[in-house]
Parts: sequence; structure tokens; C-alpha cells
Amino acid sequence: MSARKVIITCAVTGSIHTPSMSPHLPITASEIADAAIGAAEAGAAIVHLHARNPQDGRPDQSLEAFAPILQRIKQGSDCVINITTGGAPTMSVEERLNPVATFKPEVASLNMGTMNFGLYPMLERFKTFQHDWERPYIEESRSRIFKNTFADIETILTTCADNGTRFEIECYDIGHLYTLSHFVGRGLVKPPFFIQSVFGLLGGIGSHPEDVMMMKRTADRLFGDDFSWSVLGAGRNQMPIAAMSIAMGGNVRVGLEDSLWIGPGKLATSNAEQVAKARILIEEMGLEIASPAEARHMLQLKGGDRVAF
Repeated sequence: MSARKVIITCAVTGSIHTPSMSPHLPITASEIADAAIGAAEAGAAIVHLHARNPQDGRPDQSLEAFAPILQRIKQGSDCVINITTGGAPTMSVEERLNPVATFKPEVASLNMGTMNFGLYPMLERFKTFQHDWERPYIEESRSRIFKNTFADIETILTTCADNGTRFEIECYDIGHLYTLSHFVGRGLVKPPFFIQSVFGLLGGIGSHPEDVMMMKRTADRLFGDDFSWSVLGAGRNQMPIAAMSIAMGGNVRVGLEDSLWIGPGKLATSNAEQVAKARILIEEMGLEIASPAEARHMLQLKGGDRVAF
């Protein structure tokens, strides 16, 4: 029998961490693109992309920020490109959606619920900042809501309905799985689903093994064989959660968006370093990583030749 294939997704920069938190966080378009290509070379079949302002590193959802990243990755790798519709909690849904609506990627992320998105505990670890936007951005998450209403989700789904884009469906809690079921029942999301369960972020479900098992059991009950399951663990939870998913038949997401670390107190020097560590976990369990072509087949993606970049 052939070994089971495991999809590694790498989220290379995100909008959670700020430049002062790690010198290894990609900021410029060339840094982000090179990080994505390096992650793909290390074994990531999918790269999940945010963009940043190259001067101060703040999240930037403009087309001008994304275009050079997308072009350079497409020239340098056959990996599946996944563009965020999450952007940052400070952005409107229209701003967040624009890159996906314009560039029509194979995959886009889609958050399944409005939630508290607590970043402020990071201020206990990080005391000094290079840019004046960083501390308020983190501190104001005490009172900020990450808005993803039913109307917002429907707007994203209907805008992308004719683009052939599939979704990395971000579920931060059990209720988000039921929200997905609601949209499935309305025919706005069609199988196979790629469900990304998020653990350990303040405001969402925790990182206890019981939490992981409960998310998987609920998804199994709601969606049967119609989904592929992946996980991400925030911060120090990254690799333990990944190991649980691999053992439970799932896929994994790593990357500096989700965690800056490669071990206790040790910053990861690159996204590729985290991908390589996840790959070791997978292969030590007797499994194999999925290639981009295999991930496209597993998730029934449209192919890299049908995007608009």
C-alpha cells in the first residue's frame, strides 16, 4: 500500500506579528515571495499569502502590494497560491476581498465567524517596537472585533462563485463548523471542503488535545467524507497540534504567520525551517508529503494556469 499523503500549508507572514517581533519575518514583496518559494522547496504544497507595506511592515491588502509577490512566486514555483480574505481585523470586508476577487487564485482563506481576536498578551513578551503603529495595533486588540458576519461571508462566496476559487475554510471554534454547514445547506459552498481548524488563539478554541478531537469529531459528523482537515496551532502550540493532526489523519499548516518559533525560546530563522520540521514529523510517522500536483488533485483545484496573475 502507498503511504498517505499529507498537505503542508505554509503561511509566510500574516498580519498578526509585527516587524519588531522577529528579524526573520518577511516584510517586502521580494522577502515574502522568496520565503514562499523557500517553503515550497522545503515541502509546502500550498503557500498562504498576506502582503505588507515595505516601509513599516503594516498589513497591506492593496493590489499593488500583492501583484509583485504573486508574479515572483508563480515564476519560481509550482506551489498552490492561497490569498487571504482575512487581511487584518482593522480592514473592511471589501478591502480584504479585493485581491482574491481580482487575482482569482486557486485557493483563498475564508473566516467562518466574527470573533474576539486577542493579540495583546504578546505585549508581555515584546516591549520595544521600531514603528509607531505596532504597539497600538497589538494593544487595541483588547477592544477590537474581527468582523466576519453572515453577510460578509456570503459576499465573499458570491463574489468568487464564478472564479473557480476554492477556500481554506478557517474555523476558530466549534460554532464556525456549524456556520459552514449553514452555507453548505444553502449551496454556497460545495465539496470537497478544505477545513483549517485554528487552535490556541485568544478568542477561539483552546489547544488541549480534547479540543482538537472535538473539532475533528464535529467536522466528521457534519461533513462525512466531503472534507480534508488541516490544523494550525498558534505560537508554541504549532508543532504539538501538527503532530496530533498527522496522527489523526489530517494535514498541517505552519509558517511565521502562526508562530515565530522553532523551539522553546528560539526564533525560527525562516518559514522553510518550520516546513522542514513538519516534514520530519510526517515522514517519521511513515507518511509522505503531498506535492503541489497531489494537493491540487486532493482538493480538486482548478490549476495554476487558470488564475488571473
